[in-house]
Amino acid sequence: MLIDFRIKNFRSIKDEVTLSMLKSSYKGLEKSNTFTFSGQKSKLHLLRSAAIYGPNAGGKSNIIKAFDAMQKIVLFSYNQYQRGDKLPIEPFLLDSATKNQPSEFDIMFIHNGVQYNYGFSADANKIYEEWLYAYPKGTAQKWFHRKGNNWTFGSYFRGNKKLWSDSTRENALFLSTAINMNSEMLQPIYDWFKGHLHILSDSKEYWHPVFTYHLYEDERYREKILEFLKVADTDIEGFSFEEIPFDPDKMLPDDIPDALKKELTSNLKGKKLKQAFSIHTDLQGKTVRFTVDDHESDGTKKFISFIGPWIDTLENGNVMVIDELNDNFHPLMVKFLIQLFHDPDINTKNAQLIFTTHETSVMNQNIFRRDQIWFCAKKNKATELYSLVEFKPRKGVTDIEKAYLSGRYKALPFFSTPYSLFQRNIDG
Repeated sequence: MLIDFRIKNFRSIKDEVTLSMLKSSYKGLEKSNTFTFSGQKSKLHLLRSAAIYGPNAGGKSNIIKAFDAMQKIVLFSYNQYQRGDKLPIEPFLLDSATKNQPSEFDIMFIHNGVQYNYGFSADANKIYEEWLYAYPKGTAQKWFHRKGNNWTFGSYFRGNKKLWSDSTRENALFLSTAINMNSEMLQPIYDWFKGHLHILSDSKEYWHPVFTYHLYEDERYREKILEFLKVADTDIEGFSFEEIPFDPDKMLPDDIPDALKKELTSNLKGKKLKQAFSIHTDLQGKTVRFTVDDHESDGTKKFISFIGPWIDTLENGNVMVIDELNDNFHPLMVKFLIQLFHDPDINTKNAQLIFTTHETSVMNQNIFRRDQIWFCAKKNKATELYSLVEFKPRKGVTDIEKAYLSGRYKALPFFSTPYSLFQRNIDG
């Protein structure tokens, strides 16, 4: 469960922005769109989803890229990035005061009933600061704080602190290093980033339907996947698979770290991987197989990619983060996917959905609470992130979509007619 995520000096984000999943005092849609986490000494009221709107180049995608960068550094900084390798971080470059400063990421989440606050500041070359606080009994426990070459450990933190800190490279996280040296205490934090934070964007290496195919071969999930395909009216009646030789140029994405690509190529050399076929029925009632990659539409392929992570997220109470949910999808499909998270009979584990979109048809008070709608806009060339809560729309009265498109909440593209680009015939 995500509580909040803070970002500073990352790409188009200059000053600190915070995406909060904490419920506001607003009373609407509480049973469907919110849930309560009960700790030992406190309760947190959280949101099941958050939608981020804004113009192209407003910075929406950089919120998603910040999640992505933080996750990659946690998972790969020790065992995939080598000494001297660049971390996937770029500061705000349009101000001389920030372009040489580190970026900062800070996240607060709940895993296995314990609340954690973890963060770090870093540039492409090294980690400047790193911290972790846990709340197993409701009050903060400092587990560690690293600043430069100075380390402090709280009394609650256990393990081989000296070995782990001495082994941490300047471009690696202590969290990642300690995990790879068998820290049991830090395992839940690492596990949350690895298995409970799903980030889906066109640049992600696992933006591929392979996870859905993997679930499809498990009889426990096959009927659920077929039901998804039926609801989406894809005309696909199932899948079949054939093994083909591994080809790294065709099967591995371009943006994975070189070390990981080399390792995968070495491990999979000479092996066969499965190629997927979609099953259809022709007008004569005969079965026809199509190769998914060559014959299905972009929207269908994207939907297939969604199904596996969507089922996994809802069944296990994970956090799903998506860039441009509306791409290739009909507005009613977008609404359907959102409402799966808002249905407490389906979302029984309190999974959360965070997404960027241009789809304004779902921007209404029957689908979202005001604290679930966020806007990205540029001010002084830097991205600002703010909530609809700040504008206090009237419950059941304000047409949020209409108000947004009229400019009341800003975060809209501005167009001017490019007369200078065209030859005009003054004489008519």
